[in-house]
Amino acid sequence: MFHIASNLASASLAIVRNLALQYPSSSFNSGPLLIYLTARDQGKGEAAVKALQDDPQLKKARALARDGGLASIKYYALDISKPQSIMNFASFLKEEHPEGIDMVVNNAGIAMDGFETLQCNYYGTLTATESLLPLIRDGGRLVNVSSMVGHLNSKYSAAIRSAFASFKVVGDVTKLMEDFTAAVKQGNEKEQGWPSAAYAVSKSGITGMTRAIAVQHKRQGGKVLINSCCPGYVSTDMTKNRGRKTVDEGAQTPVVLALGDIGGTTGEFWQHERVIEW
Repeated sequence: MFHIASNLASASLAIVRNLALQYPSSSFNSGPLLIYLTARDQGKGEAAVKALQDDPQLKKARALARDGGLASIKYYALDISKPQSIMNFASFLKEEHPEGIDMVVNNAGIAMDGFETLQCNYYGTLTATESLLPLIRDGGRLVNVSSMVGHLNSKYSAAIRSAFASFKVVGDVTKLMEDFTAAVKQGNEKEQGWPSAAYAVSKSGITGMTRAIAVQHKRQGGKVLINSCCPGYVSTDMTKNRGRKTVDEGAQTPVVLALGDIGGTTGEFWQHERVIEW
């Protein structure tokens, strides 16, 4: 079994930690668990793996294979903002694990001004989703970490909220991302009904894209459960440590979607371990 997390933020490490801790009691337990933790910076990636290997919670639970448990963690270099890097990773997984993988958790993301945020968060996650989904075995899971920041609230005009609500395919969501990009370049995104924050729009895109892919996958007879989620307001560097949740509490919803009994639910947006309105 294999899990892929992208990003080296403390929230990502918490997801990996909780997967290793909760896997033994899950229905997915069929033997050893191999986790790929990915990041573009090799030094930081390898340091993250070392930190997890020395993690007190994992040590106490004897969750890792080195301590007599089931889980092993490996680092793989992946830059989710670069399509070729994603393709290389998918090719590696296909060659190394021709029998397929069981789950993918995409947690890569940045919060910066400008189009780099959209490129990484939306387009990178889209490419990763489309590239890795075919490798997941029937009954597996794909989880894209989004955010309530992307909730379709009053920051969007009624017309744009309607467009998000009525999309039918991934291309419709991508078209909305292109419309936002064009509006920003023209300097009138607010007048056209968009929020100014690329991060918020990118997260709306992730939630919408995930739902569109899930619907299409199910329609084609696919049996992978595909969902997006918000981990909640977690105390991390990105929130300047103002969050109300610890990183382990924030990891629970992604881990439930990866390992838990979710009753066959697919194409939904989750928070606090339950489906919520997007």
